[in-house]
Amino acid sequence: MGGVVERRWQTRAILSTVWGLALLAVSACSQDGATSPETVRELAGSTKAVRAREQVEQEIRQTITYWDAHTSLTLGLVTVDDSCAGGRAKEWFFQDGDDQYKIRCTLRVDAYFGADPHHMSGTIDGILTAGDSDGSPVPFGHDFFYATKVVDYYRGRTGEPQGPGTGEPNELFNAGAVTLDWDQVRQRAKRQLIEEPPACLPSAPPVTRCLREPGSTGVTNLRREYGMVFKLAFPSRDYFIVYKDGQTVGQ
Repeated sequence: MGGVVERRWQTRAILSTVWGLALLAVSACSQDGATSPETVRELAGSTKAVRAREQVEQEIRQTITYWDAHTSLTLGLVTVDDSCAGGRAKEWFFQDGDDQYKIRCTLRVDAYFGADPHHMSGTIDGILTAGDSDGSPVPFGHDFFYATKVVDYYRGRTGEPQGPGTGEPNELFNAGAVTLDWDQVRQRAKRQLIEEPPACLPSAPPVTRCLREPGSTGVTNLRREYGMVFKLAFPSRDYFIVYKDGQTVGQ
């Protein structure tokens, strides 16, 4: 009889432990769960998020204006893709960090310019001159050896900058700053051309926002008007993050 009672108490103790663990699991899930759409919208429209969004976009637009004013490139199109995403529930296995935050807002801006394909050496050399100035937001100057080789290539002084058989150059790159791409104009084989930006999906501010300014202009229009197209691509910027531990990155 005593053994039966003892086994019952053991069973109850086990069930109690299991139940306690289950409650802890539920509690953990509630704390580390995915962010609801309502919370995402609330945080994306907060004063801090709006201020951070405006500041980052203004900085990038000022840089674009500088390029337009201090180089021979003519600004024709600006694209803005802005989105806020909620964090995921706790990731137990394939962790990518998306379960660490409540919300993360990211901004991506590209600018498209028209240019004369018959003056490539002068156009790129002018960009390097603009970058030589102290405090210039143009990250390419004459101290960029590869860029000067590109200028010499278009002047007919040297061969292909990356070596024989590599073809016509079409990019200057500065990690963390911008990437400058352009239509190939000398390539005899199939030329690499700047592609049209993807069409905007329906916007739902403040969570998602997509702009094509002006909406009536595209890469094909710029190429038809000016002869060729340059694309200035800015890296994506995470401008506002709220972590699940309460830490906030942004204004």
